Amino acid sequence: MYMLPPAGRPAEEILNDLLSRKSQDTDSSSSRLWSLVYYHSEELLRLAQQAYAYYISENALNPMAFPSLRRMENEILGIVKSILHAPASAAGTLTSGGTESIFLAVKTARDYARRYKPHLYQPEIILPASAHPAFDKAAHYLGLKVVHVPVTSTGEVDVRAMEAAISEQTILLIGSAPSYPHGVIDPISDIAALAQKYHLLCHVDACVGGFILPFLEKNGVELPSYDFRVEGVTSISADLHKYGYTPKGASVVLYRERSLRRYQFFIYSGWSGGIYASATFSGTRSAGAIAAAWSVLQYLGESGYREAARLAWETTQRIRSAVSKIPELYIVGNPHATILAIAAHAPLDIYRIGDALAQRGWFLDRQQNPASLHLTVTAGHARVVETFIQDLAAAVEEEKSRMQRSGWRRRAGRALLRTGLAVLPERWIRGVARLISRTAQSNQPPRRTAALYGMMAALPKQGSVEKLVEDFLDKALEH
Repeated sequence: MYMLPPAGRPAEEILNDLLSRKSQDTDSSSSRLWSLVYYHSEELLRLAQQAYAYYISENALNPMAFPSLRRMENEILGIVKSILHAPASAAGTLTSGGTESIFLAVKTARDYARRYKPHLYQPEIILPASAHPAFDKAAHYLGLKVVHVPVTSTGEVDVRAMEAAISEQTILLIGSAPSYPHGVIDPISDIAALAQKYHLLCHVDACVGGFILPFLEKNGVELPSYDFRVEGVTSISADLHKYGYTPKGASVVLYRERSLRRYQFFIYSGWSGGIYASATFSGTRSAGAIAAAWSVLQYLGESGYREAARLAWETTQRIRSAVSKIPELYIVGNPHATILAIAAHAPLDIYRIGDALAQRGWFLDRQQNPASLHLTVTAGHARVVETFIQDLAAAVEEEKSRMQRSGWRRRAGRALLRTGLAVLPERWIRGVARLISRTAQSNQPPRRTAALYGMMAALPKQGSVEKLVEDFLDKALEH
């Protein structure tokens, strides 16, 4: 049981304790993470830390109390409107992250539909199978039905399937620019045209792409249309704390028309404490995140973002070229920007290759359908890309040697695993998951996860996977 110390501890002792704990984490400035952290440089990190510290106590809930925050937020919104080619009529808000931006866009669509389509009894949103789960999360909280439509072999949404899914209950169409799993930009022009044809709202999730696609374009990279230049796009979400290289959490949601933004607001006038009004989901809002985001934008400027985009793009192309020279590997889909998913041809196990890379100090997310390793390539990765490529090739050779040694035992084990998971009682499977979930309580990042992902991939029911993850989270948050 964790309890407050009987007496306060000395500041120096606490800070040393923090440094000791932090030393057990993956180093966020080493550029050995291919997700979670968007590292630019030590200079930018120091600036952001100082700017954040200046506003560590302020609260952006009330824009009247701290006019400097209101000014910075408006300037940030103006910058984002400019790079995403929003019309003069556009308006938006700064949020705590992509999930909140997406939540607000979905809430806006729901409340807009309530006013103009009061006959709806079960509003639906339609999104690609590759869209971020934040849309499913928002729909879950808001009581909406989610309709997933498939993607093509190149990773973009099947527009014909999307049109076929539209019903009288549909209120919102969604596309990604790009999708997080595979880095593919959906055909936003086609999706927006459908929205106009059926009088629907259209949201573009540019949370991961909003601060790199515009600068790739400025650098001469040809990309599909994705922003407010596309007629029919009614809202866009874009994260600052991804390729904007600002500290967590800072994101923006923009609407083509100011009148549309009003549907995301919450106002309650009957409270004894006074009229309560909130533009976003959050009540208290971090002033530090706003000040740090503004400072980073000012520091990098257009030239800084163009240079960061150039480094990320060239690093991505270097990795793609290297993967093409390893016959056992391939890139999933047809990525447009700086996100890659690396998969392996059978019989190699890409998760075990990921484990071999983890043993060499790399942190990569595992994906499914198909099994792959996820890479979000940033400017910071330019300095480590050659080492990564060498380690990737070595990891593939290691997995090939392991397979040659295991031979028939590996194939038999896999068959037994699939058979066993199909017939064992669910409570037994969950027991196994609890054993595996002990890694969640480790003081260090896990180095071997292939067994866990392999087991989940072999489960016969999606519901079983969700229960396993539920057990995993419950154990990880145990106190």
